[in-house]
Amino acid sequence: MLQRKAYDDIKQWKDTKNRQGLLVTGARQVGKTFIIRAFAREHYARFAEINLIENRRAAATIEEAETAADLFMRLSLLSETELVPGETLIFIDEVQVCRETVTAIKFLVEQNDFDFVLSGSLLGVELKNIRSVPVGYLDTVTMYPLDFEEYCRARNVPEDVAKVVNTAFSKREPVPDFLHEHLMKLFYEYLIIGGMPAAVAEFVESKNIQTVRRIQQNLILQNKHDISKYNENDALIIKDIYDLIPAELNSQNKRFVLKNMNKHARYGRYQECFVWLADAGAALPAYNIEDPVYPLKLSQTSNLFKLFMADVGMLTGAFLKDVAIEILGKNPNVNYGSIYENAVAQELKTRGFELYYYKNKKLGEVDFVIETVKGRILPIEVKSGKNYKRHNAIRNLLGRGMATEGFVLYDGNLIRDGNITYLPVYMTGCFTPQRN
Repeated sequence: MLQRKAYDDIKQWKDTKNRQGLLVTGARQVGKTFIIRAFAREHYARFAEINLIENRRAAATIEEAETAADLFMRLSLLSETELVPGETLIFIDEVQVCRETVTAIKFLVEQNDFDFVLSGSLLGVELKNIRSVPVGYLDTVTMYPLDFEEYCRARNVPEDVAKVVNTAFSKREPVPDFLHEHLMKLFYEYLIIGGMPAAVAEFVESKNIQTVRRIQQNLILQNKHDISKYNENDALIIKDIYDLIPAELNSQNKRFVLKNMNKHARYGRYQECFVWLADAGAALPAYNIEDPVYPLKLSQTSNLFKLFMADVGMLTGAFLKDVAIEILGKNPNVNYGSIYENAVAQELKTRGFELYYYKNKKLGEVDFVIETVKGRILPIEVKSGKNYKRHNAIRNLLGRGMATEGFVLYDGNLIRDGNITYLPVYMTGCFTPQRN
């Protein structure tokens, strides 16, 4: 079984909850249902699962409930497992089919006799349409594709290695060379395989990249099916945007340019389409900021942005599938910039950061600018070639006192040069909003 950090998050919910249910959100096929089932097997004597898509009568039955007692009675009838107080986890999957279930969870958990977990597809989209989300009665765990640390676990890297890397990051010291070389080799692998559980599990089992590609291509098709199913009015526009992500990332400025899709396009017309892709978990937007000062949200320019794939493996394996061998061989003629940036965006998002970049005609462009809960601004450049010391924009920001330390993510080991730290790109996961 793939070891997922979300398992520990669910465990924390169980250990600390009072009268709260749990909502597990995330993009399609990131492992939500699998991890809930695995957790239930380990921590509950009884597990009742109700899938509102597989059981077509279930959604209608739940919608007809008039009171909390009536709803619970209906759930007990739908369950194939005897519901025993204090012993049972009740898991309602695909709740987007019947959004009233999310609203009603407040009344169910108030009884405090059973544990309730909800999940489903496209919840980032669907929850916006729910009249009353029960704040205080519903904790949330958001799942993403496997991050690089989770991928290393799947490739049998000892957990102590993560501690070594984090310690080196904290002390601003290089990791041992043999370890650095091994982690970089795994990172190149990760650029191809990515973090979708089915792709990772297949590669771990068979090492067959062709099979992995088929899985990634099927995931792309599923995303497009979701677009057609859940957003009929703008489906063609959203699909066009989705298909353009690789080309736009590979362009010189990597910014998504609407005119490349339609020369008459205006952001106001297509704004909801970009938002839909982000809410569905299919894409990760990084917005331009006019001023790199805390809080970054206040200087966000909503119509200037980059758009990354939610999983780097789906970028290289499905859209850019011909570059896989070149990545493994580290062919110097391949443009790795956009691929590296996508992996970094994915890792930062997984760690809880909102994604921003900075571009100024006088000061230059910084690939990522993130902020900590303490209000610290961290400029980050991503370099994939030998010119990793060319980063005038970061030096300009530091020189004007807009940040106290800058970071460059690249292929080499950690180097400290004044107020600029060069980090191996796999150390992206060491950044956390609370820690830095």
